[in-house]
Amino acid sequence: MVWYLMSRFEERKKDYKNALNRLREALQEEPTELAIDGILHRFEFTFELAWKTIKDYLEYMGISDKTGSPRENIQLGFKHGIISDGELWIEIMLARNSLAHIYDEQQSREVYGNIKSKYIMAFEALDKVFDNAL
Repeated sequence: MVWYLMSRFEERKKDYKNALNRLREALQEEPTELAIDGILHRFEFTFELAWKTIKDYLEYMGISDKTGSPRENIQLGFKHGIISDGELWIEIMLARNSLAHIYDEQQSREVYGNIKSKYIMAFEALDKVFDNAL
């Protein structure tokens, strides 16, 4: 069972790193409307992999064995030092949720600005934690 959990975490970690790299690449592009739409999509995908990788890591470490919501896994990740700014991660989750349910160009531009100015740094910090894990 432990081998399975480690393998699942390692696979998810690899997928997270790939998604993060694609988000980084997209952020280098000129911020046209089309580029921003692509960045927002990559942001959503990166967030999904982030919280699911946190969940897999917690399960592997024996901290949690239940399937929880993104919010629960973010809170547990903060409690156990996987993420350092729980409030920022809740903000990231809410930004991702806002994009999934309605399209508002002004809101999308605001999320884009936050991705570039602070969310990407949170994703990169998590990537470093995962790199040092195991």
